[in-house]
Amino acid sequence: MTVENTEHLGSTDNAGGAASQARDAAQAAGQTGSGIAGLHALVGEWLTLPDAAEQLDVGISKLRRLVEERHLLALRVGEPPVLRTPAAFIKDGSLISSLRGTVIVLQDAGYSDEEAIEWLFTPDESLPGRPIDQLREGRKAEVRRRAQALGF
Repeated sequence: MTVENTEHLGSTDNAGGAASQARDAAQAAGQTGSGIAGLHALVGEWLTLPDAAEQLDVGISKLRRLVEERHLLALRVGEPPVLRTPAAFIKDGSLISSLRGTVIVLQDAGYSDEEAIEWLFTPDESLPGRPIDQLREGRKAEVRRRAQALGF
């Protein structure tokens, strides 16, 4: 699927600062794709909100509230644009419990939703692996330390 359009739900967008510098450094090192198509490839599997709601056994309005409250991130992707969330945010029928706190730390560091998703899915040699995989395994401390360091 080709992703051509994005729109953020509940996003705070800060194009400057540490988030922009980290993104630029990652792109210069060849660690990320270009734009939303690169993000789509980086994440891999996306779920529409109705599909995510079904996996979580909640109504669509409850899921939208979870997005607004930063329990998970969602972007409008595709043509026509459809609100989707990365499938990796859900494990065994539940949201990854440590995701919300990590998203808030990234938001405080100036990351937009798109940038936060990119950071979560970009391999980090010092972890090792991707931050999202570490969160899925219950290892939030190191992920949060790295996310907090982005704000400085």
